[in-house]
Amino acid sequence: MKEGRMKILIVDDSFLTREILKDSLTPFGDCTIAVNGEEAIQAFEMALGNKQPFDLIFMDIKMPVLNGDQALITIRDIEKKAGIPGTKEVKVIMTTACDDPKTVVDSYYRGGATSYLVKPFDNKSLRKELEKLGFAAPTP
Repeated sequence: MKEGRMKILIVDDSFLTREILKDSLTPFGDCTIAVNGEEAIQAFEMALGNKQPFDLIFMDIKMPVLNGDQALITIRDIEKKAGIPGTKEVKVIMTTACDDPKTVVDSYYRGGATSYLVKPFDNKSLRKELEKLGFAAPTP
């Protein structure tokens, strides 16, 4: 489990989803919000430049302007150029309302997602993902 407050980036074009995630994740860390992939990349670069990188990103796959898959590919490219090894990459949980296996596989293998959650998800499944990634203590 990570020591101290982690930095979380929430990226979703749905106001409701952003609010639900923010409410659920605030106990675990400080949340920053972005409404599309372009804003996510800007927030990621700014945090990295300030030597305060994000620990975790929750990113919707389907968004206007720049979708989550494209944003994730760009973020992974930024990490490579910065010399960040794969073991130190930001953990990215892709979120999608679509449980189509092709959509999920594309995010996983082409984009380098760490995990994914299908919407709607509840606090229990959210916590389970955080536990799997070492960001929350296992529930007794």
